[in-house]
Amino acid sequence: MQDATENIRRVAQARINAHREERDALEAKHGQVWDTVEMQRDFSVSGFGAPLIVVTRKADNTKGSLCFQHSPRFYWGFQAH
Repeated sequence: MQDATENIRRVAQARINAHREERDALEAKHGQVWDTVEMQRDFSVSGFGAPLIVVTRKADNTKGSLCFQHSPRFYWGFQAH
């Protein structure tokens, strides 16, 4: 089965990881940012396709997605689905 989003995700992943940023810069752009421990505290992960992960927010059981960069690993931009 082909993933119709694969090329779009590959381009986005390459762009994000070519211009990796520290937490303060990401927070200035995107608002709340989570490191891996914080993300696991606040969300359950059900899948991923870099640079996105599919999550459920534990506080209210809302399903959505987060964007992430590889190194340093940070997550941001929760979007409810």
